[in-house]
Amino acid sequence: MPLTDTAVRNAKPGIRPDGRPTEKPYKLTDGKGLHLEVAPAGGKWWRLQYRFEGRQKRLSLGVYPDVSLKAARERRDEARKLLAAGIDPSAQRKADKRARRVAAANSFEAIAREWHGVQKPRWAPQHAAQVLQSFEVDVFPVLGGRPISEIAAPEGLDLLRQIADRGAPDLAGRIRQRCDAVARYAIQTGRATYNPFTDLRGAVKAPPKQPRAMLPIAELPEFLRRLEAYDGHVLTRLAMKLCILTMTRTIEVIGARWAEFDRERKVWEVPAERMKMRRPHLVPLSDQALAVLDDLHPLSGHRELLFPGERDPRRPMSNNTMLFALYRLGYHGRATMHGFRSVASTVLNETGRFNPDAIERQLAHGEADKVRAAYHRAEYLDERGRMVQWWADHLDRLRADGNVVPLRRPAASG
Repeated sequence: MPLTDTAVRNAKPGIRPDGRPTEKPYKLTDGKGLHLEVAPAGGKWWRLQYRFEGRQKRLSLGVYPDVSLKAARERRDEARKLLAAGIDPSAQRKADKRARRVAAANSFEAIAREWHGVQKPRWAPQHAAQVLQSFEVDVFPVLGGRPISEIAAPEGLDLLRQIADRGAPDLAGRIRQRCDAVARYAIQTGRATYNPFTDLRGAVKAPPKQPRAMLPIAELPEFLRRLEAYDGHVLTRLAMKLCILTMTRTIEVIGARWAEFDRERKVWEVPAERMKMRRPHLVPLSDQALAVLDDLHPLSGHRELLFPGERDPRRPMSNNTMLFALYRLGYHGRATMHGFRSVASTVLNETGRFNPDAIERQLAHGEADKVRAAYHRAEYLDERGRMVQWWADHLDRLRADGNVVPLRRPAASG
């Protein structure tokens, strides 16, 4: 007789349906090879017995009550369809399991994490963490479980539009680039043949970038006087002065370590991991920059960092500290620290005193040719030393007398 839900539910371990005790598993037969095996420990397993190519075989169909009687019969019927087609259900299950394992290993998330691991040694720790976080927050929940070879361009486009529609088109562009790199890596390692993200280049348009606010040169004397009188934290004022004197980026200044400065050579060597172009940068120091170091030493000379954070001195001050100081000084929306690099470049180029290439090297602008970049690392160092000293003296004059005299190139000698 076929089984009933009641018979399956009431089956007791160690007691046969006829009431006889047993220490062995026993079976309750349903039909067409399906039976319930009741173990002495209490487990109830659905089994299917069948013959394939003359051999008696058995297939597990799940555990009761997770798999009901009805579900067990459906699984039995599916297995019998495979038998009718000349396919061994047990072999098919193993093949399906292998396919799922391969699909999981070839999922977008698995390959993205592998790619990230390959790239990580080349990146600064902060950047590596940002890249992984962008995947975990925006990509993996949508595409992470999909085999990378099955992802099509429309799926990627939907993802990018979702990101852009929440007001982050720049992030959408960066994520497209990162997904494109992951897909190229999958092709290189033989796990995909098509990169859907290449076709999405330009599909999500970012709004035109607004240039960073640059303080008009005519207002520079007043700014310098306000900075000298700044009543905020002294470390912030000194950080701003060092940033302006050296023409470096804020991220390079706030992460500066005392060990990076050679006072005798008047040089600061910024390591590659803090540079935008990921190459070390030599920064010559003016007398005024050295004076900033003198002012700093009693405050942070006992620490690793020149500008330690208030809450945790093992970490640098916030990247926004100098920007907020600009706000306090009355320059909200009118100036940024990065803008002072442009001010310096403009003034130095207008003098005609210095080689434009030396100015570009001082600003650590990118060099496409890596061999040339390595050669240029210290090139113009002497000229740049004279340049930063001229710049520092010029700022002192502006602060003292407040007159901005138009700078003209010296006449070319005949």
